[in-house]
Amino acid sequence: MNNTIDIVWLQDDLRVADNPLLRFTSRPDQLLCLYVLNSQWLAPAIEGEPTPRIGPARLRFLWQSLMELRGELLQLGSDLLVRIGNPAEAVVQLATSYNAREVRVARHPGFEESLQIQKVAQTLPSTSTLNVMESGRLLDCGSLPFELDELPESFSAFRRCVEKDCSIPQAFAAPITLPGWPEAPRGFPPLKSVCAQTAHWQPDERQAVVYVGGENAANERMQHYIWRQNGPAKYKKTRNGLLGADFSTRFSAWLARGCLSARQVHDAVNAWEQTHGSDESSQWITFELLWREYFHLAACLEGAKLFGPQPLPAPCQAFNTWREGKTGVPFIDAAMLELRHTGWISNRARQNVASFLVKDLNVDWRLGARWFEHCLIDYDVASNWGNWRYIAGVGRDSRHDRYFNVLKQASYYDPKGLYVAYWLPALDSLPYGVERHQPWRSAPTQFAKPYVIPGEWQRWLIARTELEETDE
Repeated sequence: MNNTIDIVWLQDDLRVADNPLLRFTSRPDQLLCLYVLNSQWLAPAIEGEPTPRIGPARLRFLWQSLMELRGELLQLGSDLLVRIGNPAEAVVQLATSYNAREVRVARHPGFEESLQIQKVAQTLPSTSTLNVMESGRLLDCGSLPFELDELPESFSAFRRCVEKDCSIPQAFAAPITLPGWPEAPRGFPPLKSVCAQTAHWQPDERQAVVYVGGENAANERMQHYIWRQNGPAKYKKTRNGLLGADFSTRFSAWLARGCLSARQVHDAVNAWEQTHGSDESSQWITFELLWREYFHLAACLEGAKLFGPQPLPAPCQAFNTWREGKTGVPFIDAAMLELRHTGWISNRARQNVASFLVKDLNVDWRLGARWFEHCLIDYDVASNWGNWRYIAGVGRDSRHDRYFNVLKQASYYDPKGLYVAYWLPALDSLPYGVERHQPWRSAPTQFAKPYVIPGEWQRWLIARTELEETDE
């Protein structure tokens, strides 16, 4: 009798615990775990530019995650094969070559990823079955109190609905063993042969958290933040911070690559609440997991519409000034430099730089979303594009009043100017306070005026120096 072989096609689910792809009702004799790096991600993000869609921070983190996952799979009796190319073609080729009984894959919110799954469904040999499973979210679609095409138009309505009618299941443990590896290739190429730039890239030493991909690092971060830092007790108060390691959970990179599942985070917060009690602060972590849930469901529903009209416009001078961190507005430039050099910025910084690009520089929001896709270590297709649409006022909740006055925001969230001086050391020469956020007014002989000075800033502008007034 021939051995039965199943293929687990991994995407953003790079973990062994709470991974339904690794749980079997009918266990195969052998198991082939596969990850395919889409070669399109190595192609330019914007036509006419060399910048790839997947930047060095994200690719480096992904490769670390794959390396650790392989080690975990080996301990369970399996292994991992990583290929680079067209995912659907690689999956079908392997399923055909090894006469796979079943191909297992998680449903993905991304439109391109969904097209790849559809292509496998259309071209898989008739002797193989495609099993598309739910993975990584708090709630499976089948447990929602509405059909997907009836997803509430606003997050608030969605939240009220699921909090009233849904119970979030607990995460399940990793399998004790897995079926053995078939007579098939295994392993993956060194990173330097995939992208030499990424292989040599190192994050700026000023980064507050050293991000390392993989399930162990994800669990270590969760233990550190929730238990050692007592994070849930203060999360709502500190979540809008800009400097330091622990003002935020920082779980997003591991959630994005599936080294950690939303249910695992939810379980950890619940365990903390059982010891310390539940309050608005600890509940805010679950609140933000629900935001992630909503964006994922919306992306599944909207498909290609999530990305707006295509193709992208050509980059303009305003966009280039923004992405290079040379706008002359310290609050924006500091964030854009941190993003470029570490692959991460806080949620507060993301909202401000997005609003500034769209509302003050009048640049197409899609260019910003694509730049974030390149830079972010925690890039998540649904959350990234959903949040950009939200700021631009073109999403499901299409109000156009989401304007962030960056001078007001800077004075509130960085009152001493510590964040901006951290990333722009030239500002250290200025006094603590708003002078650091408006150096063109506090020290006009040292700092040039910004690229734009919107009318909305007028009441937030500090008095000009005597020297500037004399010069004018």
